[in-house]
Amino acid sequence: MASDGFTTCLWFDGQAEEAAHFYVSVFKNSSVGKIARYPEGAPQPAGGVMTVEFTANGHKFLGLNGGPQFKFTEAVSFVITCENQEEIDYYWARLTENGGEPGPCGWLKDRYGVSWQVVPDRLDDMITDPDPAKAARVTEAFMAMSKFDIATLEKAYAGE
Repeated sequence: MASDGFTTCLWFDGQAEEAAHFYVSVFKNSSVGKIARYPEGAPQPAGGVMTVEFTANGHKFLGLNGGPQFKFTEAVSFVITCENQEEIDYYWARLTENGGEPGPCGWLKDRYGVSWQVVPDRLDDMITDPDPAKAARVTEAFMAMSKFDIATLEKAYAGE
């Protein structure tokens, strides 16, 4: 098994380098690494970006300009666990800007079609609380939300 973790490969249709720079601008602990270009005779135009390595929030990615054959779906998403409402608001705004789409229950798609879940770090504790009434109230509250509102979730958890 690889000793340094996994690298997530994201398939783009010509936007891999642009996306890498975007993600690096959104997340701390991020950088763009090596860029490989298509050679003559490749399935994409020679000199165009084939792959771009980047790190976003410490996670390794490889952006691949593979063409239009495959699209992103909600079957795979990245979860951003946030400490407070300010973080939720920040990631929600940045990832939906310029063509991103808000979704239900803390989900969104960014401008490239990549799905994200922007959630409060306390949500898991709330929905797995041994008191089923607390868990049910929180679940009911978040099911009605698009972007999570921590204050509303805390009130539901408290039974207010």
